[in-house]
Amino acid sequence: MRSAPAMALHDDDLERAGVATFVEVLAYRAADTPHAIAFRMLGDDGRERGSLTYHELEQRARGFAARLLTVAAPGDRVAVLLPPGLDFVVTIFGCLLAGVVAVPGYPPNPRRADARIPRMLQNSGARVALVSAAVRARMAQGDSPAMSRDVTWVDVEPLMHEGDRAPLPAVHADTLALLQYTSGSTGEPRGVMLTHRQLVHNARTVRRVIGCDAGDPAVFWLPPFHDMGLIGGILQPVYTTVSVILM
Repeated sequence: MRSAPAMALHDDDLERAGVATFVEVLAYRAADTPHAIAFRMLGDDGRERGSLTYHELEQRARGFAARLLTVAAPGDRVAVLLPPGLDFVVTIFGCLLAGVVAVPGYPPNPRRADARIPRMLQNSGARVALVSAAVRARMAQGDSPAMSRDVTWVDVEPLMHEGDRAPLPAVHADTLALLQYTSGSTGEPRGVMLTHRQLVHNARTVRRVIGCDAGDPAVFWLPPFHDMGLIGGILQPVYTTVSVILM
């Protein structure tokens, strides 16, 4: 009888370096492999719509974080209601660097009532919601079922522009990083609180189990506000330096 294969235990440079937060993960990757491609985005026609190296991702996320802190404060809940794409990736890492708590969700439909988004915003205590320019423009045309007077709706495009870099707050292992909501398919959506320590521990464990090597290619078309699309398709690849094609 053949014995089962041993679990892959790949060398973990981040563990050796004592990396404890995803802010440190990104900084390490940007310094160690600055020109390696982290993400490519394909359009519906299969053509590349852009890419990000680790250096570009860190620089854009740092600039985004500085500008985000003009409308939010460290520790604030910030809803990320954007379509899939490189801007979503930059926004998530920008939130992590800014020390705000990202609350990922799908983009609201300004013309159709959707009970899940208002409930998620209310339950999370989100003060700011980040949306695309197109969604923000449609919402500004009139009252929208998704609008909430308690939330500041912010177009992310101006936050993406290059500009002055302000000092960013310290982020620690036990800093709350994400508030991830369940689908609510069998009841009210519930938010799961995830710290940097938990995210790094999860990424470290997955790396050991799946045995990916740096530069291995991967393809993800799951929604980025879905657990597998966010954790598996955005955070895990940066930890492992897997080169991802997003669709």
